[in-house]
Amino acid sequence: MKRKLRTKRGRKAYARRKVTAEPVIGQVKNGVLPRFSQRSLTKVRGEFSLACAVHNLKKLWKQGWELPSLAAQAA
Repeated sequence: MKRKLRTKRGRKAYARRKVTAEPVIGQVKNGVLPRFSQRSLTKVRGEFSLACAVHNLKKLWKQGWELPSLAAQAA
């Protein structure tokens, strides 16, 4: 790895890890969904989608995001 990071191409490839889905998958598996409880591929996809939605909502909540009020939407 040290040899790979010495090259410009190696540093560029390693930097791409910051923008891949790896961190999110790890966070979902460690926090929201350690293992699947459903058995078919369709059900597992639904369960994973729900886990990703929960993950994203938790991130928004931690940042202090709030829903706009209904009165403001009606005006």
